[in-house]
Amino acid sequence: MRIVFMGTPDFAVESLKILVENKYNVVGVITMPDKPAGRGHKLQYSAVKQYAINNNLPLLQPEKLKEESFLKDLKSWNADVQVVVAFRMLPEVVWNMPKYGTFNLHASLLPQYRGAAPINWAIINGEKFTGATTFFLTHEIDTGKIILQEKIEIADTDNAEIVHDKLMMLGAEMVRKTIDLLKAGETDGIDQEVFIQNIKDLKSAPKIFKETCEIDFNRCLVDVYNFIRGMSPYPTAWKEIQFPNQLNKVILKIYAVEKEYAEHEFSVGEVITDYKKFAKIAVQDGFILLKSVQAPGKKRMEIGELLRGMRIE
Repeated sequence: MRIVFMGTPDFAVESLKILVENKYNVVGVITMPDKPAGRGHKLQYSAVKQYAINNNLPLLQPEKLKEESFLKDLKSWNADVQVVVAFRMLPEVVWNMPKYGTFNLHASLLPQYRGAAPINWAIINGEKFTGATTFFLTHEIDTGKIILQEKIEIADTDNAEIVHDKLMMLGAEMVRKTIDLLKAGETDGIDQEVFIQNIKDLKSAPKIFKETCEIDFNRCLVDVYNFIRGMSPYPTAWKEIQFPNQLNKVILKIYAVEKEYAEHEFSVGEVITDYKKFAKIAVQDGFILLKSVQAPGKKRMEIGELLRGMRIE
């Protein structure tokens, strides 16, 4: 079976790697065009491109997926199936090209968490489980027939990076299994409607922007805690915070916290600190204990290091 693989970030590399290392016939790879990054704005390869180059895989990086030259090159690969992992929305002329169609690996238990940021939103919403799904691409995003679906637990201490890595490994195995099913002619997929009892129960996973990442300390303790770990380490929750005896507020990116349930008389958002080892922020039903943070112009650091560097006014 001739396979074309489409993907861009680290999450996709593991799926491509499992196919290459198990001698599947990957005839070509498609990834995003190189983008400038860093202070020097040098063009940076995607993780998938770097892996493709290292393994001598034919590579395409189209700016537009409807370009005649790209479609001609893609057709020349004569793929039986196309695999999409963390890439971009495909036009029908692309996803409908191969004999066995095109399937996508999505980091949620579809039909829940359709959208760009399923890992983040599952944690933010306090889910105890999530998973991955392979499904056939169709016109509407993340709505095609489900091929395989597997579940994992989200621990109370897991952040987005931990869940990302769990799903990356699980998803790679699912991509391999899905191709085996297609080769054997053993799957037609299951309509997602079968999994929907009430459309109002569906949760979405929209793209996250900077303003989305601002922490609301008026929420209850568990909601604030879940929000911070759901944004960690990327894109990172943040808040403008007023430390006691400081003239100016400071915008902190907050990577890691602990939660402390308690009755108290502090104002919501008030900071309690010894300026040595600990700082905690009051919420309605307890405190958020800061553990790992980043101030503007500084590297990520433990809270004690930040506190000891502050000048007390």
